[in-house]
Amino acid sequence: MTGYLPDGRKIVIQCKRYARHCTVGSRDIQTFNGTARAEHGADVPNFVASCVFTDPARKFAARHDLCLIDINLLGLWNSGTVLTSFLDLDIGRSGTNRKLHPDHD
Repeated sequence: MTGYLPDGRKIVIQCKRYARHCTVGSRDIQTFNGTARAEHGADVPNFVASCVFTDPARKFAARHDLCLIDINLLGLWNSGTVLTSFLDLDIGRSGTNRKLHPDHD
């Protein structure tokens, strides 16, 4: 899915459904980053998964300014938390996602 944020940046979102016991590794994130930026011209690549991301995947995402939404954040987004509030999270730090509250703007 592609769209534009209020500030004009192009966002590309890929949603993947996995079993909860699975994880998304850095190879998947690296592939997505290349495709989102080179093929789709993304300013803000956003990978959404119904499971969690590995530590190497989070570190890669942090170094390359990717937004990751895992199963823990997906419920907040589904409950109405605005997507732009996820863009400022320090995704490279484990546990950061648990500090975001549903009323966060």
